[in-house]
Amino acid sequence: MIRVEVTRTRGSAPREKGAVMHVTGQGLSGTIGGGQLEYMAIDRARQMLARGEEAACMDVPLGPQIGQCCGGRVELVLTRVAEAPPQPEHPRVLIFGAGHVGRALSRALALLPLRPILIDQRAGELAQAEGETRLTPLPEAEIRHAPFGTSFVVVTHDHALDFLLAAEALRRMDAPYIGMIGSRTKLAQFRRFARAQGLDTDRLTCPIGAGWSRDKRPEIIAAFTAAEIIGRLTETVSSPKRHPCES
Repeated sequence: MIRVEVTRTRGSAPREKGAVMHVTGQGLSGTIGGGQLEYMAIDRARQMLARGEEAACMDVPLGPQIGQCCGGRVELVLTRVAEAPPQPEHPRVLIFGAGHVGRALSRALALLPLRPILIDQRAGELAQAEGETRLTPLPEAEIRHAPFGTSFVVVTHDHALDFLLAAEALRRMDAPYIGMIGSRTKLAQFRRFARAQGLDTDRLTCPIGAGWSRDKRPEIIAAFTAAEIIGRLTETVSSPKRHPCES
C-alpha cells in the first residue's frame, strides 16, 4: 500500500501537517481532507502501486485549477509500505457514573479519537451503556492506576462520591482534563472540601460543558463536554520537522 502524508501546508488547507491516509488498489483508510486534493493523491498512489514506484512527492495548489477553493498549498509525500502501522492508542477518558449524562458522554466521546471508559458501582446502570465499561466497588482505585495522560469526568449519582473522585483526580498532575458535573454552589462546597486536603482546584472544570450552554439535557451536556475535552487535548502543537520534499 501507499502511505500518503501531508508534510507541509501554506495558507488555507483541509488538513494539518502530519495527516495520513493509506491507499491500496481497492480501498483506503484515513483522510487528508477529501475533495480534489484527496482524489489526486489516491490516483497518484495507485499509479505508484501499478508501476512499482517506491516514493513520490506532490505539491498541490488548492485553487480553481483543481476545483478546490481553499486557496492554500499542500505538499504530500507518498511512500510504499508493506502494511499499515498499528493504530495509535487513543487517550483514555474515564467517566465515573453510568447515569444519563455518563452514558451520553461515553457515546459522544466514542465518535472522537478517544477511548472513553464508563465506570460505575451499579451493574444495572452499566448494563444500559454502550462501549467499554468497568464495574468496580472502588472507583477511586481506577484513578490511581490509570495510565499517564488519562482524563477524568465525574458524573455520579452521589455528591460525596463526586467529591472523593474529583479530589483523587486532582492528585494526578498529568491529567489533561478533570471535570465534575454540578452547580456553582456545588463547586464552592467542593473547593472548601479540597482546600482542607491541600488541593488546588484551578485545574477542575465544574460545571462541565457550562461555558457553552445552560441546557441541561444529557445529550447537550455530553456534546459540549466532549468539545471541552477534545479542545484541551489538542491544545499542544507539534514542532516542525524537515520532510523529503524540502531541498
